[in-house]
Amino acid sequence: MSEIDPKIEALVPDWMYLPDIAEKWGVEVTKVRNMVTDGTLLSARRGENKVLMVPTAFIGPDGPVKGIVGTLTVLKDCGFSPEESLEWLFTDDPSLPGTPAQALNENRGTEVKRRAQAMAL
Repeated sequence: MSEIDPKIEALVPDWMYLPDIAEKWGVEVTKVRNMVTDGTLLSARRGENKVLMVPTAFIGPDGPVKGIVGTLTVLKDCGFSPEESLEWLFTDDPSLPGTPAQALNENRGTEVKRRAQAMAL
């Protein structure tokens, strides 16, 4: 992903560096980088040094948060760009309630994917 849009920067509360994610999961940083490359995780370049970072909301204790990979696939299949996916995941949805990212962290991935799939219809 390219440099982060200020609108998305304002929506996403916390970010993690790839090496920190690798350490948390006990894997090589190249594995995390490959997940970003293949779209399993979304990232953005942030800060003065344009460092690649992933929203903390996508990071579980030993891998991606349950449901995020499938949700990202659905959003991509709906034609969403990575930036649009980040915006959708971190924008309040009164029908959930909260944001889709919050719902995923609360193990409500089915509800999130259902809403994402409805956008394709």
